[in-house]
Amino acid sequence: MTVHATLYDWFEASAARYGDHPALEVGGDRLTYRELRDLAGRIAGSLVAAQGSVPRTAGLAATRSVRCYAAYLALQRLGTAVVPLAPAAPRERNARIAAAAGLDVLLTDDASVRAGDVPSFPLDRVGPAAGPAEPPRGDPHPWDTAYVLFTSGSTGVPKGVPITHRNVSAYLAHVLEQYAPQPGSRLSQTFDLTFDLSVFDMFAAWAGGATLVVPTQQDLFAPVRWAADRRLTHWFSVPSLVSYAKRMRSLRPGALPDLRWSLFCGEPLTLQQAEAWATAAPGSTVANLYGPTELTISCAAYVHPRDPAARPATANGTVPIGTVHPALEHLVVDESGRPATTGELLVRGPQRFPGYLDPADDTGRFASFTGDRAVPLAAAERPGEEHWYRTGDRVTLTGGNLVHLGRLDQQVKVRGYRVELGEVEAALRRQPGVHDAVAVTVEGPGGDLVIEAVCTGTASPDDLVRALHAELPAYMVPRGVTLWDELPLNANGKIDRRAVTSRLTARPHQEASRR
Repeated sequence: MTVHATLYDWFEASAARYGDHPALEVGGDRLTYRELRDLAGRIAGSLVAAQGSVPRTAGLAATRSVRCYAAYLALQRLGTAVVPLAPAAPRERNARIAAAAGLDVLLTDDASVRAGDVPSFPLDRVGPAAGPAEPPRGDPHPWDTAYVLFTSGSTGVPKGVPITHRNVSAYLAHVLEQYAPQPGSRLSQTFDLTFDLSVFDMFAAWAGGATLVVPTQQDLFAPVRWAADRRLTHWFSVPSLVSYAKRMRSLRPGALPDLRWSLFCGEPLTLQQAEAWATAAPGSTVANLYGPTELTISCAAYVHPRDPAARPATANGTVPIGTVHPALEHLVVDESGRPATTGELLVRGPQRFPGYLDPADDTGRFASFTGDRAVPLAAAERPGEEHWYRTGDRVTLTGGNLVHLGRLDQQVKVRGYRVELGEVEAALRRQPGVHDAVAVTVEGPGGDLVIEAVCTGTASPDDLVRALHAELPAYMVPRGVTLWDELPLNANGKIDRRAVTSRLTARPHQEASRR
């Protein structure tokens, strides 16, 4: 397999080889590879003509439309770093991101969307007429930035994560071989462009000559029906969507007969979720992917066995995250930085990003390894290729596979005891009538941390508290269990733990079952 130097090179190779094959479906709109390449070229030409030069960094705030995806390709064609923005995000947040990224221009299909005082380029300015005979084309280096995504920072200021063409090319080389998208394959695109998993959707499809199939917002209210109607072969979403589909009673046995791969990432995939989806898609292989944005989309994966007898039993009830990609290296270290079976996961290799947009954000996130312990880099030291990224995730090695135990800050101390909140959640999910569960800590009456839990389903909160007393030590049993119709999700479709904590803190005390 040829490994291309830039994101656009992967697309261009397929466009040259599969020009008349379908590349993109958005609602009723369908474009072949040739048509999508031509539209991207027209947008690139119009943008350069309007700007007077090739922008270095550009924001993209657009709805799920043909022009949106063509604009992403246009910017990649020019060698411009793409900074996706959420059109519905508060103006203040988009303005902060625009300032941090140094945007030269904002491409948008909504005149009301602003990013501070950055000039806008309306995508409807590009008409159907032919553009320049030879649209402009940049010549980016593999070490140049392909895109920048902003993640939530602990200080409340978003952190910019630049991902290079080299990072993404190393990733695509692995996933194309693993999941084999090809002409005739039909890949879902459930993620917003502000979520790095969308890059898999777009470029795994386009690098393989497959079709990217984009749902409308209405389609996402009935995702299983949409996937079946569109005859998708590759599915990719956050696990929370499985819980939603179960709640809608749409995960019937055999409901997804055309799926060949079902990928999940972004949050822990529970064993119950994996088994429910496998039953609905019996011809599909279920895989659990793991990886922070800083390690380029995903850096580890585990294929869930089709044979129920071969499926693992993990202490927290989640599917393992498996092994890291072959081109990467990993360490598991304890609190002192020494290698351990259980501890923080550190990763380095060609998918590791070069460092945050603001070097101040690098502090504490990288480490060197002396041979017997990991040592955090000094605050002023920029990370080199030899350094390890500290994921902040706790893992344990079980049967040759890594199991994700949660964030370091999800291991809490309650009454002096260490508690893995994931273990509490797993115990709740094992109870009859529980569909999903989340456990968080809140401040108790005396100022100490206490555990609270929220479940969806039909179980009685009182029965759940009694059941947990029979399974867990007393210090791990939540102070209260509350039944909600659904768990809150953030913009990326993940369970929003902060929203759970805020609502529990604000609720009347009589809302929960107390122990």
